[in-house]
Amino acid sequence: MVLKCKGFLFDLDGTLVDSLPNVEHCWREFSRRIGVSETEVLHYIHGKPAINSIRHFMPNATETKIDEVFYWLENLEAANTTGIVALPGAIDLLEQLNTFAIPWAIVTSGTIPIAFNRSKAAGLPEPKHWVTIERVEQGKPQPDPFLLGAQLLNLPPEACIAVEDAQAGIYSALDAGCQVIAVHAPAGMARREEISLIIKSFTELNISKPDNQGVVTVTQR
Repeated sequence: MVLKCKGFLFDLDGTLVDSLPNVEHCWREFSRRIGVSETEVLHYIHGKPAINSIRHFMPNATETKIDEVFYWLENLEAANTTGIVALPGAIDLLEQLNTFAIPWAIVTSGTIPIAFNRSKAAGLPEPKHWVTIERVEQGKPQPDPFLLGAQLLNLPPEACIAVEDAQAGIYSALDAGCQVIAVHAPAGMARREEISLIIKSFTELNISKPDNQGVVTVTQR
């Protein structure tokens, strides 16, 4: 498989950084706070905006209560960065894109404090563009985040490769019209055949820039 693009749109958690223990610790605290099964919560939340998950598990709560729990959870997640690391090959890939002058953005369902702290803890290069949940009307799995990401790169979505690990994010990127590389695509996902490339690690990717037209070629080693 050979892919060509002019820009990259990266999910953060589970794609560029290994933050799963931190994420699940915080959501376990949430499940205990509201008295819902940990298993049910952890099965639901991945790739989705936190506010949507909170509303899902607290359907009868007032907006005041929803906001109270949201800001409590945001502070908990933003502060819990111990052990967060970049996933294999992520830093090298981002540095290579910077060397090639290929634009890229982070497109996450997290809020600004959570995304910034996790990116910094993992030692990622600073992106020029962030798409966080505050910037879109509808988060993943709706296409809004990746549409905005492409707009910030000044590119059409089809000229971008979106890199994702969660079903909600993959569907968001597909519906935005992006090419999609999935890191550990979820088993049994209905739209698996629409994914351009499935990898286990960024170390499988070979990135080259054969011309001066701002296009990179992506192949799997």
